[in-house]
Amino acid sequence: MGKVLSQQQIQAYQEEGFVSPVEVMSEDEALSYGKRLQAAEALYPADLSGVNRNNPHLCFKFLDELAYHPRVLDAVEDLLGPSFSLWGSVLFIKEPSSSHFVSWHQDATYMCITPRNFVTPWIALTHSNQHTGCMSMIPGSHLNDIQPHKDTYGQDNILTRGQEVSNVDPSLAINLILKPGQMSLHHAMTIHGSQPNQSQHQRRIGFALQSFMPAGATQNVGQNNWSPARGNCAQDGHNYLARPNTDMDTKGITERDKSNQNFSDILYHGAKTKRDY
Repeated sequence: MGKVLSQQQIQAYQEEGFVSPVEVMSEDEALSYGKRLQAAEALYPADLSGVNRNNPHLCFKFLDELAYHPRVLDAVEDLLGPSFSLWGSVLFIKEPSSSHFVSWHQDATYMCITPRNFVTPWIALTHSNQHTGCMSMIPGSHLNDIQPHKDTYGQDNILTRGQEVSNVDPSLAINLILKPGQMSLHHAMTIHGSQPNQSQHQRRIGFALQSFMPAGATQNVGQNNWSPARGNCAQDGHNYLARPNTDMDTKGITERDKSNQNFSDILYHGAKTKRDY
């Protein structure tokens, strides 16, 4: 029995490559975070769109709170052990009736980190279901090697390169239905994707912590930017990312921009084209 996850949930993660749903906070509390996000978007539209949907926890206090929420860290500890660090975060937002989707892929493909056993929590700030374009996972796919990915640069594909695993049987997929305040956790090697938001009025907002790295993880391309989360996770040659003191202070913006440039260099390593996300 872990701090948050039951032994059954831990075993499911080990066997299937994901666990869901996991309670983080009440639905009302999660919706209040969604309202804070909406208010921040109104004040700082350029800082919560495009490439700046990456690593917003570095310059917004309420997203920093989410990233280091005790329930999130406890669940990650159940899977990784007592020492781990945070590499980055991403806001995944699908507007109502949008055609945006996420193709089948494995996170480990372009993150260039070893070992490939890092964990991504995905926190729902709105309802995430089949109608709004929830994530779907291929159970057990993390037990195989990295599969060949094709860079499509599809216009509606919200992944950096539009990277896609082509030999996926969608009939095997499990839809991760989440209420606001719940999260899923998935393994870096698990094949997953999501479909467009068919709702006419409801945004689908997920906050992904991508990802929590076990002690000793090595960044093989780009700079090793990270923030300690728990335990002893110090590394040689690292760049420590400070947590924000206030929203959009100068230091926080600098940290985000530095991290996002590094993010881009890593995720687009070897690519012919870069996009603004």
